[in-house]
Amino acid sequence: MSIAQRTTSPRRRRRSPESAEREILEAAESFLSERPFRDLTVDEVMARTTLSRPSFYVYFRDRHQLLVRLVEGIGRELFEAAGVWLAGEGEIRDSLERLVPRYSDHGLVLSAIADAAGHDPQAERAYHGLIERFVETTARRVADDVEAGRTEPLDAPETARALVWMTERYLKETLGRRPQADVETAVAALAGIWERALYGRDASKRA
Repeated sequence: MSIAQRTTSPRRRRRSPESAEREILEAAESFLSERPFRDLTVDEVMARTTLSRPSFYVYFRDRHQLLVRLVEGIGRELFEAAGVWLAGEGEIRDSLERLVPRYSDHGLVLSAIADAAGHDPQAERAYHGLIERFVETTARRVADDVEAGRTEPLDAPETARALVWMTERYLKETLGRRPQADVETAVAALAGIWERALYGRDASKRA
């Protein structure tokens, strides 16, 4: 190759490891918003990036580790959104008004992962681990409310399990498929159920 050829050849764009990893995760999320997890391959994911195929293995061991990291990232967003009520502050509606739009953003992907959990043990561990974390955190908040007299005596762990898994199924059915339902309608429905189950009345009518 001549000097002229070397100086005019395009250079590969350099990026930080964080940026490259994020690009792969976003490509995986894009894929799963269109197709099921069983169809996901390294080739399919990397074809949606500007990175070479071997770059995948710099950041992920295999597609299952990619799935776990994707669930962890989405989970952090959801917990941050729901943090107001789970942390013992504000009302359930405050958290739902933040949580449900975030779920809507990732609903198609979460639905694909939930479907994969039915036949893929590693997908099941990742997805169920996320939901069970919500169950455990909710149970602690409910138990605190019972102790403080804000909630009538009840079985906090089982009540939390019922409410969280009901919410997971409702959001999957309404925001995990196209066309997605109206976010405000979903917030209102869930807030009414949670407030009545825990406090005996709708959030808008609480003293």
